[in-house]
Amino acid sequence: MQVYGAGDTGIKRAAVIGAGSMGGGIAAHFANAGIAVDLLDMKGGDSGCAPAEAGLARQLQIGGFMAPDAAQLVRVGNVEDHLDRLAQADWIIEAVIEKLDVKRALYGSIAPHLKADVIVSSNTSTIPRAALTEGMDPALAKRFAITHFFNPPRVMQLLEIICDPQADPAMVQRLHRASEVLLGKTVIDCRDTPGFIANRIGCFWMAAAAMEAQRLGLSVEQADAVHAGLGIPRTGVFGLFDLVGIDLVPNVWGSLLSTLPADDALRGYDITQDAVFTGLLAKGHLGRKTKAGFYRKAADGSREAYDLVTQTYRPEQKTTPVPRDPRALLAEDSASGAYAKAVLSAVLAYAQAHADEIASDPASVDIAMELGYSWKQGPFALAAKVGLIDAAPKRPRRASLDGAPVIRANDFATLHDLGDGVACFRARSKLNTFAPEVLALLGETLDAAGKDYTALVLGNDDARAFSAGADLSFFLDRLDLPGGMDTILGYVIGGQELFLKMRRLPVPVVAAIHGFTLGGGCEFQMHTSATVAHAEARIGVPETGVGLLPAWGGCTQLLARAAAAMLDASPTEHAARAFATIYAGEIAPSAAAGRAAGLLRPDDALVMFRPDLIATAKARALALVPGYSPPAPLAVAVAGREGAQALLAPLRDQRAMGALSDVDVHLAEVIIGVLTGGPDAQPGDTRNEEQLMALERAAFLELVQSAPSRARMEHMLATGKRLKN
Repeated sequence: MQVYGAGDTGIKRAAVIGAGSMGGGIAAHFANAGIAVDLLDMKGGDSGCAPAEAGLARQLQIGGFMAPDAAQLVRVGNVEDHLDRLAQADWIIEAVIEKLDVKRALYGSIAPHLKADVIVSSNTSTIPRAALTEGMDPALAKRFAITHFFNPPRVMQLLEIICDPQADPAMVQRLHRASEVLLGKTVIDCRDTPGFIANRIGCFWMAAAAMEAQRLGLSVEQADAVHAGLGIPRTGVFGLFDLVGIDLVPNVWGSLLSTLPADDALRGYDITQDAVFTGLLAKGHLGRKTKAGFYRKAADGSREAYDLVTQTYRPEQKTTPVPRDPRALLAEDSASGAYAKAVLSAVLAYAQAHADEIASDPASVDIAMELGYSWKQGPFALAAKVGLIDAAPKRPRRASLDGAPVIRANDFATLHDLGDGVACFRARSKLNTFAPEVLALLGETLDAAGKDYTALVLGNDDARAFSAGADLSFFLDRLDLPGGMDTILGYVIGGQELFLKMRRLPVPVVAAIHGFTLGGGCEFQMHTSATVAHAEARIGVPETGVGLLPAWGGCTQLLARAAAAMLDASPTEHAARAFATIYAGEIAPSAAAGRAAGLLRPDDALVMFRPDLIATAKARALALVPGYSPPAPLAVAVAGREGAQALLAPLRDQRAMGALSDVDVHLAEVIIGVLTGGPDAQPGDTRNEEQLMALERAAFLELVQSAPSRARMEHMLATGKRLKN
């Protein structure tokens, strides 16, 4: 899959030295972007590369790769035999143990092997850049940066960068652009100070929150609940200590304290000397890695919490309700309110005192805490929200549809003018589901092709979803109403006709997908001229989980794509491939996995940096305009009844063995009936789009009225989980 913009960065090959959790994860993420990367570590094992091989295997196990085949771009090696490979690298990242002497010795070893314009960086989280470059050749020092990733590198969006003040601006720009385009990171420039931004403020917050809980007599459960009320993840502070590991306290907090000035406020919250933390460390209770920290599971499976006074475990206690509105929480005359005020006031004062020292602007502090520690709002934004300061710092503005002129709109959808003759259709319903009003404006939009626009983008700025498809409650609410089935039929027909009309539009249509792209949302993008996908898009047709099948052309398109991808295969094999995707009903965990399932085309572009998505889709649409003509109508050879029976035979065997239920097999029969051309089809017959979509429609109407499918839909809405019936 093409990664948009990768060639613009000048990074053709990378190298990572250190194959631990961070180094291995960084190498995997380069591979996710389509960049070949060498992963080097100490020499060991029969192959000499065992440590690097283990790091690669770990990333395959824990999901560091967006798709398993990306691992083929990683070449393992060791620092004794393979340093010559570094001559090929455009960017080398060191991610070895946090010991200054080890890092400096490594830099001396690699220096003779480097290209003149290579970027070298360290993934340190604690050591200042000035210390790392002491004694380094000045020419290399100017190209040496700190690139502080957060764990896991694939998931965490923040990347803190510290460059030489005298560095070539072109090199700095190349590093920033590569970090964004290739790795999808939000880059923050930091000053060369202890802990940089996120860990300087974040470590202070964690220490202050832990110590203030003790001072005010809160339990670990109540303290964590208060943090949730402030918009901080539900792990709270004690849960976070368990997650990252209490054994980090002496190293991380100790390192900070060893380099901070004597009057730094962190010294008032020295958890390295606190009896609670030293007691847990002495007992080997290090958090989740030892299955005991501030929380642990009891023998009966219940959860216990660590009592901060007695320093023993006791059953977890029910917490006093905490307001979810930070302003209301801070106004409470309660222990929770006092604790919230104490923690927020301390963090705000610390951030105000050090913002100019550690960051180029206060907004960077907020962004660092939001992306590095998952706060909903950073300390300045949160303080402004609750009235502790006058206004939050201004944030850097990314291109947003909110700034694009509106061509037409209703309460559920909008058509924006992106300029250059390109429009963007944007759903605005919950999770951008296809409310009837969304389909109504889509119809108006398609009618305006060639008038309001010469190319169309489908996309939005929603944080979670491109589109989650149809709303299940739309069907359930109408099943028992007089005329309800007519309404459902009209809704299905309307979607089919609009999607097919969009596919045949005389202007190019490009989907810009991200987040949840499910069911009807996935079918929506399958009817476009091209798709530009954020790399972490979650794509799928999960309808079987609610007893249904894709009925807005999804079955048709998957069958056609299987036929196009398997030219030498039979119609039965084409149907089998499409059926495997539909029947599994799985959600692909990345765009690359979605491509492997046939939900994206082989030439659909991938974007790593989410803010680039709409602009990239616009560029793709404009590139398609000259000489554009819509695709020819589909004519797909089908397998007929014989093919259907061949596909069903093993499923019926599984039912006989108890592996599948009658409901499962009936659902398979219905889907296979569509994919093989219907009950009257003979092997080798062809079906066009209208015929196949008519089969989809009939199958959907049969299933949606059935008691088993209704039970699955109701269970999904009630629990968010699939019902096995």
